[in-house]
Amino acid sequence: MKQISVLMLVAIMAINLCTTGYAQLNDAQEILTKVDEVSCAPEDQYMKSTMILMDKSSNQNERKMVIYQKGGDKRLVRFLSPADQKGISFLSLPNDLMYLYLPAFRKVRLIASHVKNQNFAGTDFSYDDMSSFSFAKDYNSQLIESSDKLYSLKLTPKPELEKDYSQLKMWVNKDSFVPSKIEYYDKNGNLWKTLTLDKIERIGKYQIAKQMEMKDLKISHSTKMIVNEIELDSGLSDDIFTKRNLKRIR
Repeated sequence: MKQISVLMLVAIMAINLCTTGYAQLNDAQEILTKVDEVSCAPEDQYMKSTMILMDKSSNQNERKMVIYQKGGDKRLVRFLSPADQKGISFLSLPNDLMYLYLPAFRKVRLIASHVKNQNFAGTDFSYDDMSSFSFAKDYNSQLIESSDKLYSLKLTPKPELEKDYSQLKMWVNKDSFVPSKIEYYDKNGNLWKTLTLDKIERIGKYQIAKQMEMKDLKISHSTKMIVNEIELDSGLSDDIFTKRNLKRIR
């Protein structure tokens, strides 16, 4: 079963993390598993977010969006504005199923495996980045360094999986198992993207990274996501995470 990505959409997508006591782990795969566990701790979540896209000339494009997530394997993302983006929606389901709805075509499209590494709606996140997945399931982990506050991990995709990234480097806070930064490397081993997580706040029994930014270093473009409102463990219905609901424009 897939779990929430750094996406990390949550990307994605913000990242929700439960509070844990300080723990010293020496096994890299165990550390990565812990990152997955705390990132999908809420039973469900609803977020209103602002997405800011910036190009190499510092021109900005702002979008409003909502994100619904249930457990670690169901996520729906829908753009609310501007007008030319309103209604564009993305649905991630168990068993690596991803769907895209474009209002202009009024049709739900299954995202094929060879498309999952392409960018989502002009952002710096790929469809795979935006989906719900487990780092520990998709990557083998190696502990590079352990300081007083951070674990440094090197992640390589498991042989049976097709990823655009040859490796990831992840810095994980020891006190909470919250990743503070992830570097993404291309097939030639060159640094391609960086993801940073900031403004972590405690909400109930969870800690929320209320801001994250993905930078594409090759094209000098970035996508920042800011959480404006959030509700956790509110009892979201499974009916939200359907292809039928994907087409509903609000």
